[in-house]
Amino acid sequence: MSSILYVQTSNDPERQYSPLVLAQSAKMMDIDAKVYYLGQALRVLTPEMAASIKIGSFPCFGDMLRKTLEMGIEVYVCEASKQMLGWKDVELVEGLKIVGAATLNDLVLEADATMWF
Repeated sequence: MSSILYVQTSNDPERQYSPLVLAQSAKMMDIDAKVYYLGQALRVLTPEMAASIKIGSFPCFGDMLRKTLEMGIEVYVCEASKQMLGWKDVELVEGLKIVGAATLNDLVLEADATMWF
């Protein structure tokens, strides 16, 4: 099975939908899709921020993220990025996997393709 890793590095609201739409589309095409958030991108992963992002006719970002998780697409969050932001006790959207920075290297090496946002 082919695999694609989508890496989100931005907290720009207008850049949040593409990785999720593409990951969901890949899943429907029987492609193994994973999404990885690092750096400033973590700022959109709090329940409050996820619920507040709404662009165009798309559902809010929080709903898109929940649907992605419900489809069985793994969504990873970089622990080192949490530390960089000073986030010890910050609540994130439920279902995200907090992983070490080296996990990104492993995921990139395992993927057939990567896309960065």
